Amino acid sequence: MHTPSLPSRAPLWPLLAALPLLAAWDLSGLDLTLAHAAGTAAGFALREHWLLTTVLHQGGRAIAWALALALVLAVWWPVGALQRLSYARRLQLAVTPMVITALVGLLKSQSGTSCPWSLAEFGGITPYQSHWLDFLASGGARGHCFPAGHAMAGFCFVGGYWVFRDQEPRLARIWLAAALGAGLLLGVGQQLRGAHFMSHTLWSGWIACAAALAVDTVRWRNARGAPSAAMGVQS
Repeated sequence: MHTPSLPSRAPLWPLLAALPLLAAWDLSGLDLTLAHAAGTAAGFALREHWLLTTVLHQGGRAIAWALALALVLAVWWPVGALQRLSYARRLQLAVTPMVITALVGLLKSQSGTSCPWSLAEFGGITPYQSHWLDFLASGGARGHCFPAGHAMAGFCFVGGYWVFRDQEPRLARIWLAAALGAGLLLGVGQQLRGAHFMSHTLWSGWIACAAALAVDTVRWRNARGAPSAAMGVQS
């Protein structure tokens, strides 16, 4: 009886390599530099711009919900390339966005980080400090602004890379590029509005990829144990 082989752990190394780069970004001060390029003491001029609010914010969220629903339905009624996936892989493709979204929601609920538009130097009342110092802040206004939630409307679909990479590596790379590109686009839109710093978006992308890899590892472990369980029943 065939036992699923151990999946490549290559995707783990880019995640580990990205950690010092993310830490360097946090320490660089580029968050405030970019925020000042879009906002002033009077606030963010593009905060209510139709392209950022109606198209990228509301539209991006609607498209993400529609795609997530389509992936759930495709577990039982697959179309296109999804027909070439096993039931377990289709389930993984549908579940991973839910896991990522729930994880980010949990992290945001525990975060005391304020959004840029709430900061004193951009017309708000809250003094700026690192999101790491704010993360478990107690008392006062809690911004719940880290990591970036709206960028997850794109990032949450990165799990398709792990689903397709063994059978269809080209499609896997296209899927990953599309998910990361969508997440960055939505994150930049929120940055221009003053809703997030760029570090919030970058960390959201990292969290999404790490969670997708974790889901893939769990699926592999379950698949690896299935043959042994079946043999035990037959003996």
